[in-house]
Amino acid sequence: MKSGGEAEKVSLFFYRTIIPPIFIRIWVSLSIFAQNLRTDMKKIILTGDRPTGRLHLGHYVGSLKRRVELQNSGEFDKVFIMIADAQALTDNADNPEKIRQNIIEVALDYLSCGLDPEKSTIFIQSQISELTELTFYYMDLVTVQRLQRNPTVKQEIQLRGFAENNDAGDNRPGIPVGFFCYPISQAADITAFKATTVPVGEDQEPMIEQTREIVRKFNSVYGETLVEPEILLPDNAACLRLPGTDGKAKMSKSLGNCIYLSDTEADVRKKVMSMYTDPGHVRVEDPGKIEGNTVFTYLDAFCRPEHFQEFLPDYAGLDELKAHYQRGGLGDVKVKKFLNSILQEELSPIRERRKAFEQDIPAVYRMLKEGSDAAREVAAATLADVRKAMRINYFDDAELIAAQSCRFKGE
Repeated sequence: MKSGGEAEKVSLFFYRTIIPPIFIRIWVSLSIFAQNLRTDMKKIILTGDRPTGRLHLGHYVGSLKRRVELQNSGEFDKVFIMIADAQALTDNADNPEKIRQNIIEVALDYLSCGLDPEKSTIFIQSQISELTELTFYYMDLVTVQRLQRNPTVKQEIQLRGFAENNDAGDNRPGIPVGFFCYPISQAADITAFKATTVPVGEDQEPMIEQTREIVRKFNSVYGETLVEPEILLPDNAACLRLPGTDGKAKMSKSLGNCIYLSDTEADVRKKVMSMYTDPGHVRVEDPGKIEGNTVFTYLDAFCRPEHFQEFLPDYAGLDELKAHYQRGGLGDVKVKKFLNSILQEELSPIRERRKAFEQDIPAVYRMLKEGSDAAREVAAATLADVRKAMRINYFDDAELIAAQSCRFKGE
């Protein structure tokens, strides 16, 4: 038998030389396991649009063009593109026909821009009933106060003229609950497809952050079940929020300041030539301002170096054009004509593809039906995981049924 001192030495030797290596090996193994999980996790995109009208250049540079690039990049295992008709109804409940008619408009815009149903699953939100159930469960994880703090919700409420009481004069009375809870519904949309990436515009950042909060809350209460998404913003800063043709902060159908992807060549030219520029730039020789000048914002978003050689060879690039405008001697008409040439080049193939797809509308609806069926299968699997985590999968829980049977039999 060892003495107390010898035993203490053995104990110290054990803890100092044996235990640390064990912990290190365990830590390394867990780190490798976690890394493998991250590596093996499928990369999935979920994004979409409300079918409240035809899509415009703001949609195009904000996310649509990027979606096509991501779809064709081969970097993602799945791409889900949603036509969010259920969300659109939250502030158009009194005019469902508007939403119904615009489903096909959005689908045509998607296809004409290059979204490919062979590479992307394009579906209609209302056809996936699982999304509604997920929204209902997530509502228990979010407070009214948190929704009220969401800056995008506040901005959209103001934009649509919703009043907080029924004595609001010209405002629309009250805020529909469905509209108010849009961030929760969006979280259901994203998590149903286990999306890892959500390509959206800058204005949607608060929405994605709220989704991340819901995911973290759910996983902390019920166990690791949902995937926390990351936002993917446009690379070009000018594309984060394209202003309207009237210089307003945002291109919006309700403000009537949009250039639509399906606009005719004549419509695009007319809208460009009437664009807001610098109100102080009255004469050609007057110095002009670039900041807040809608035409130059659009040039930042769409202009490429090769455009100068093709349409405006007098200038080496956009910086030189801006410098000339700022010192004076360059008229708005010349700059607008340059922008018009660029936009016509960008939109012409989109218009042509749209005309082709318009010739077989039943085929477009078949594509939407197939996409919705495929999307529902994925959402149903996620909902099953959620029910299991929440322990409300009563009829699938054989252990629960057996335990209850033993309990009431007194076994």
